[in-house]
Amino acid sequence: MARDYYEMLGVSRDADKEEIKIAYRRLARKYHPDVNKEPGAEERFKEISRAYEVLSEPEIRARYDRFGEAGVAAGAGAGFQDMGDMGGFADIFESFFSGFAGGMGSQTRSRRNGPVRGDDLRLDLKLDFREAVFGGEKEIRISHLETCEVCSGSGAKPGTRPRTCSTCSGSGQVRRATRTPFGSFTQVSACPTCNGTGQMIEDKCETCEGNGVRQVTKKLKITIPAGVDNGTRLRISSEGDAGQRSGPSGDLYVYLFVNEDAEFQRDGINVLSEIKISYLQAILGDRIEVNTVDGPVEHTIPAGTQPNTVMTLENRGVPRLGNPVSRGDHLLTVLVEIPTKLTGEERELLGNLAKIKGERTGKGGIEGFLGNLFHK
Repeated sequence: MARDYYEMLGVSRDADKEEIKIAYRRLARKYHPDVNKEPGAEERFKEISRAYEVLSEPEIRARYDRFGEAGVAAGAGAGFQDMGDMGGFADIFESFFSGFAGGMGSQTRSRRNGPVRGDDLRLDLKLDFREAVFGGEKEIRISHLETCEVCSGSGAKPGTRPRTCSTCSGSGQVRRATRTPFGSFTQVSACPTCNGTGQMIEDKCETCEGNGVRQVTKKLKITIPAGVDNGTRLRISSEGDAGQRSGPSGDLYVYLFVNEDAEFQRDGINVLSEIKISYLQAILGDRIEVNTVDGPVEHTIPAGTQPNTVMTLENRGVPRLGNPVSRGDHLLTVLVEIPTKLTGEERELLGNLAKIKGERTGKGGIEGFLGNLFHK
């Protein structure tokens, strides 16, 4: 059965590279064989790794989108699968020129045993309408990996040190020769014993269980800029997972989503709302109080205002993101309420007005006159 790599990572088909990366790292952390010992976890880890290899490369991803899994299988196009299994271009080069490229092999090992940057994390945060308009300080709670303070990230029990891995002799890599119709190839992969670190921990730190990091829940205060909208992304530097071997921490990406408001809507940097007035206010004009995101303000309704007229309250809209002194407008749609029932006195007065205007009320009564009045 054909596998859907997007479904494996839990992302949409139009997801960008950063979303794919975050999704992969989240799943990899969950199913990594060193962390998850449940049956099937290792196979699941291999599947999501393969999905990430394909979707993280634009050219390979385009071929997958067009031809499916067959388009990125071994032998298709540039042979991406073979390169992925061999561990990258540097390892292939070293395989073909193992005697000549000894220096390159040392550099590769050094990179694998060196500092590793921590994973980026994502947090979805909901805001009220006015919080998105004006911004402000917001407290959030996150759970991330921090360097273990007891062992300083080494994973070893205080007073002990990691020793060189006996499987790979500290290289972090193991090689396996494979014969093919085209000749012999050397496949290079991370050492399964030490997971590519080149070191083994005999006496593990009891606090972090030898991982060098531990899960910590903490509160953060972040600043929401004025004018944010659905989908706005904030980057909180170094608040992702801690790095390994003294590597820097990843970043925290906060995605913002704005709750709907019962009274206001938003169109870019403009605020939209409706106001109801009586037919007499529409005819004679009035000065009324209307609600805005800044609070109540007085506004003049000109005499003869027609239904569905849109009035503009300048500089009462949303601040422009990155330039809070520049604001949009508040667009106010006027709704005129036509009465369905009249008192005898009201009917008599409006009847007299109809006679003055020369209007024929007909069977519909004065309501017909009012309807004609507002639809001329």
